[in-house]
Amino acid sequence: MQSELQRDKLKTIMFFLFPSILGLLLFSIIPIIASFLLSLSKWDGLTRWNFKAGVPNIVGFGNFKEILTDAEFWKVLGHTLYFIVLYIPLILFSSLLVANLLNNDFKGIVAYRVFYFLPVLTSWVAGALVWKWVLSPLYGPLNEMLRFIGIKGPGWLQDAAWAMPGIVLASIWKDMGFFGLIFLGALQGINIEYIEAAKIDGATWWQRLMKITLPIISPAIFFVVVICIINSFQLFPQIMIMTEGGSAGPHGATQVMVERIYKYAFKYFKMGYAAAYSWLLFVIIFGFTTLQMKLQKKWVHYDE
Repeated sequence: MQSELQRDKLKTIMFFLFPSILGLLLFSIIPIIASFLLSLSKWDGLTRWNFKAGVPNIVGFGNFKEILTDAEFWKVLGHTLYFIVLYIPLILFSSLLVANLLNNDFKGIVAYRVFYFLPVLTSWVAGALVWKWVLSPLYGPLNEMLRFIGIKGPGWLQDAAWAMPGIVLASIWKDMGFFGLIFLGALQGINIEYIEAAKIDGATWWQRLMKITLPIISPAIFFVVVICIINSFQLFPQIMIMTEGGSAGPHGATQVMVERIYKYAFKYFKMGYAAAYSWLLFVIIFGFTTLQMKLQKKWVHYDE
């Protein structure tokens, strides 16, 4: 009797889980397997795929070897790492600054919070087009402001040295409100008694920040860093719109991983090569995330 009840319960559970399992299978698991099989082939995306004959033009790990021995891959990876080195410190600083500003009780604070969050809701297409105009060396308002104070502005998206910093500026503007909201929640979760006790003991603002605030919100900082690095390796829309996928940028200074995957797949019709690129990107992101999970034990503090 009990076994029958358990079987009926299992059937009921599977009935409700079936749509989710089917969706996971059709839109996640099967595409992942297919992309790996494609990475082992030279399929161009146009040749008809005969399922009975299997994956056409199997080359094994030839695509991976070709990518890893190509100087372009390491140059593109360098561009991505350069973006991360610029982006991570600036987004952390700006987001924490916004969170501290918004963690106050003054008239109109709700309106300010909405204002800072608006870029997050803005389409990247619209935002990137605006920033392409802002960073224009000829008529952009940023260079006009620099010229007003006697500074000759750089070429930004047309300058190899300044193209990626321009992309970083646009990305910080877009993401600052989202991560600032996360930090705001973390700051509001701090027990005010800790701060008051530190003030009574004579701790300076800097000491309170380093010894109390940052350690308490370190889990939120860790979360933001992980998400930022993953997003940075998947950098794409701002690159495509602001520098036309790196082709409009000077000497390909803004070519990055996802942009290369897109170009090889849908412009050069090298689907197998693009699939191999995407798997290498997965390995890199997985490696960085695993490293961060291990390093968090040294600086992230969780409540016991």
